[in-house]
Amino acid sequence: MVCSNVEKALISLVVFILFIVGSSIWFFNLLPQTPDAAQLKQSVANDIPYLQKRLPQVRGKILAVVTSTDTMGNSGKKTGYELTELSRAYWMFTVNGFEVDIASVKGGEPPVVIDNDDMKAIDYAFLNDSIAQHKVKHSKSVDEIDPDDYLAVYFVGGKGAMFDFPDNPAIQNIVKQLYQNNKVVAAICHGPAAFANVQLDSGEYLVANKTITSFTNDEELFLIPNADEVFPFLLEDKLIARGAKFDGGFTYLNQTHQDNNLITGQNPWSIWSTAENIIQALGYTPLPRQKSPEEFGVELLEIYAQYGYDAAIAEIEKSPKKPFGRMIVAMHSLVAAMKFNFIEALELVRLTSALKEQATSS
Repeated sequence: MVCSNVEKALISLVVFILFIVGSSIWFFNLLPQTPDAAQLKQSVANDIPYLQKRLPQVRGKILAVVTSTDTMGNSGKKTGYELTELSRAYWMFTVNGFEVDIASVKGGEPPVVIDNDDMKAIDYAFLNDSIAQHKVKHSKSVDEIDPDDYLAVYFVGGKGAMFDFPDNPAIQNIVKQLYQNNKVVAAICHGPAAFANVQLDSGEYLVANKTITSFTNDEELFLIPNADEVFPFLLEDKLIARGAKFDGGFTYLNQTHQDNNLITGQNPWSIWSTAENIIQALGYTPLPRQKSPEEFGVELLEIYAQYGYDAAIAEIEKSPKKPFGRMIVAMHSLVAAMKFNFIEALELVRLTSALKEQATSS
């Protein structure tokens, strides 16, 4: 019996579908079990050993600034500040003996973006902390801020920052006054939008000839292909136009730069290193902290990006007890596939598989 072309096509389609389904099942079996969401949401500061190391708040005050914008331009898409970019830095500052004030462009309760996939116990502890939540829900207006009260300012990311940070006179004054008084000015992800139009008393733009980073064009356009239409500008382009020596690292991996008292982090995966650099710039050694599996996963991805698959496998083999985060490695394999980098996607899946084997054998 000879199959017709239609029958052959149907058989090929069925085989292809079975292959995709089988591959998907195998891929999802590589992922770690997700923590109990209900339990995770109940996390409080007393549950987290790092937060129990908290020093008395005697070292001075740090100002954290968030956006008040809740919609991305005319797109109709909701936005706000990124919770993890505030919560993790807030805890690091308070643990290391600094008091943190929270300000927003308009004051009051600012809009927030909570990505449930990124939320960890330390972030829910922030949501469940009465002091932190009072500060957020009653944030100071930037117009009320006296820069002389603070040792440092930290601009939190979130796409809303692209709309209300760059042209705000109070923000520009805060940045200029702190920077010119040799205090620390810092920002993460979209937060460096606060620096885009700041001019010093010399007339020079703050970022001119400074090595800095921010959310990159590649990162922006991958998530929002028409970002150049949604936002007033692309942040990387604007900073370069102002004379910055822009240095974007690997996509969605950790990158932090310090140029004297100007500190910038590229994206949400740079929060910890950015906060640590701020503390160091203020003259203190950050208290020791156990890194999360996600951070170890990011470090493994950085080894892969810089040195290749064999180097990443060697890192796994020489560190059998290190809790590399499988989920973030797997997510980067999906990003690579969506960019049609199929060899990279396959290698990252193989790394995910090797991490599962490590976890199973340990």
